[in-house]
Amino acid sequence: MAAKRAYERLIEYARVHTASIEDAEQTPSTQRQFDLARVLEKELTALGAEDVYVDEHCYVYAKLPATPGLEDRPCVGFLAHVDTVPDFSGENVAPRVVENYDGGDVVLGGSGRTLSPAAFPHLASLKGKTLIVTDGTTVLGADDKAGVAEIMTAVERILADKLPHGPVAVGFCPDEEVGHGAKLMDLKRLGAELAYTVDGGPFGEVEYENFNAAAAKVTFRGFNVHPGTAKDTMINASLVAHQFNAMLPAGETPRDTAGHEGFFHLTEMEGNVEHATLSYIIRDHDAGAFEARKKTMEHIAALLNARYGEGTVTLTLREQYRNMLEKVRERFEVVEKAEAAYRAMGVEAKAVPIRGGTDGGALSFRGLPCPNLPTGSYGHHGPYEHAVVEEMDQVTELLLRIVEEFAR
Repeated sequence: MAAKRAYERLIEYARVHTASIEDAEQTPSTQRQFDLARVLEKELTALGAEDVYVDEHCYVYAKLPATPGLEDRPCVGFLAHVDTVPDFSGENVAPRVVENYDGGDVVLGGSGRTLSPAAFPHLASLKGKTLIVTDGTTVLGADDKAGVAEIMTAVERILADKLPHGPVAVGFCPDEEVGHGAKLMDLKRLGAELAYTVDGGPFGEVEYENFNAAAAKVTFRGFNVHPGTAKDTMINASLVAHQFNAMLPAGETPRDTAGHEGFFHLTEMEGNVEHATLSYIIRDHDAGAFEARKKTMEHIAALLNARYGEGTVTLTLREQYRNMLEKVRERFEVVEKAEAAYRAMGVEAKAVPIRGGTDGGALSFRGLPCPNLPTGSYGHHGPYEHAVVEEMDQVTELLLRIVEEFAR
């Protein structure tokens, strides 16, 4: 019986509602993530994987023991996450296959939305390929069910075709979209020495740098008096907040930056005369520049406190995650093997910095170097999400080539 293709699995998995939620006290944040975890558990067992296990926190583990003579090779792991973003509906997903895409607009069901090259210029390069799109009312869930599907398809190919391989570990995580995906993964049970998350975008990329990240909350305490007698007395908290934001570098926002460039991102604001708050996220790939960004905020707070009185501005900084490159460079062969696998396919890998965080970053700092590989999907976290069937096949082949590299 012919093996399933990765896109066929994606369509099946996309129909399982697995959205996580923010600020939950438990892991997984939603019990519905177990619905897909159990599907994967059953499928892995049927394919012939060993030590298949779903733990109480919705982490899925499985192993492919080495073929005889290759037991001493390093154990390579492949990881993906089962949850979808909480910001847009992942329920009642209705994937649609668009064959021989003509390079133009794709009407997304009756939603009134259109997947258009005007908004997504890369679509022009996908002409003639096969797309999987949404009906415009939900996410597709390719982030990261495409990665799940590609790993599962690679597992099937390895076992069904009896491909020679060293030890291989498979892991699927909950709650990546809310920042907790790697937190409770049992690395001893997983058993990998080096690993990859399959959670990226276009085929051809390999990602081993992510942002250094912090959250900043700035509170402003005002002094409210009658405006008719307010001269040299009133402190309008909302106006002080406005001054704080205006003192940050104006061109260093997400809209104005790309690649390795960092930013300050104002995510939320509220206030009146007596009290105001600003919430930011701070991002930079360079550790020194990241520290300088935090110092800039501290300096602005000090200046405003000197102007209006101590306690007017209170800045709270909370570090979120660090750039995985710090750890991956210690075992850079994990990147070199991915690059060699690409070359075996006739492709020169493109190193792309992640403008966000990743489970791989968190796992790298827990001792498992873990760069990120593509999924062949685009437009994540919204109704315009789409996957490319041919690229998903290429990613599956890439995983098999990586297994081959580890078996050498």
